[in-house]
Amino acid sequence: MKRLIKTATAILLVSSLTAPAAFAKNDNAKESLVALGDSIPFGFNLGQNNQNPAKTSYPYLIGEDGDLRVRNLGISGWQSAQLLDALETDQKYRQALDHADYVSVTIGSNDLLSILRAAAAESAGNQLLFQQLLQQKLSTSDVFTNIGETIEEIRSLTDAPIVLYNVYNPFQLNDPLHYVADAVLPQINLGFIGLAFSYSDVYVADAYSAFGNDQAEYVIQGDIHPTNAGQAVLAGIGLDALGLD
Repeated sequence: MKRLIKTATAILLVSSLTAPAAFAKNDNAKESLVALGDSIPFGFNLGQNNQNPAKTSYPYLIGEDGDLRVRNLGISGWQSAQLLDALETDQKYRQALDHADYVSVTIGSNDLLSILRAAAAESAGNQLLFQQLLQQKLSTSDVFTNIGETIEEIRSLTDAPIVLYNVYNPFQLNDPLHYVADAVLPQINLGFIGLAFSYSDVYVADAYSAFGNDQAEYVIQGDIHPTNAGQAVLAGIGLDALGLD
């Protein structure tokens, strides 16, 4: 019996010495990233269909480079109020955050696009009226109030570091809206910086500067969503903001 025990112990010791990676690489042992937001983290129009998040979207690229498990909860079309409501009421989101080691938030672009399109429709080509309506609608929007409350809700569930993406210019250089967006986005994006300064362990990923005027490479033609190259850029600035690069 003693000889049997010694033999079994030796086998266990040898196994632990020769195959530690089998345990270290167990997916459940990895830290996790929970990605929240809209169609950008979802990776809209990059997969075979838009039924599930694209594996080339930036959360999964961060997961690959940072050796993280990824829970991608991006929902196409969502505005800031919808994400906030989900965090307050949906147990799937709340439980995911309870186990998060890192959190990414990409929200607000659809709010701002809705404002831009409404101002354009109401002004009917009158540029002066368009600018007035745009500024009025932006000043009365609750997008940053919603995002601030979203961060507070996340903080009530986890103390994980949060990377908050600002808004890139989604319009190609040959689209007149490119220059309209460029005129207002720097001021709008100051709101993301203000939010980051207001909370602990919240870091801004500057998508606006990272995309610059390279929409031909980073934004799908005839679309407003990132290409695979654009998603890679978003992953890079996210890794950098979280200190995972």
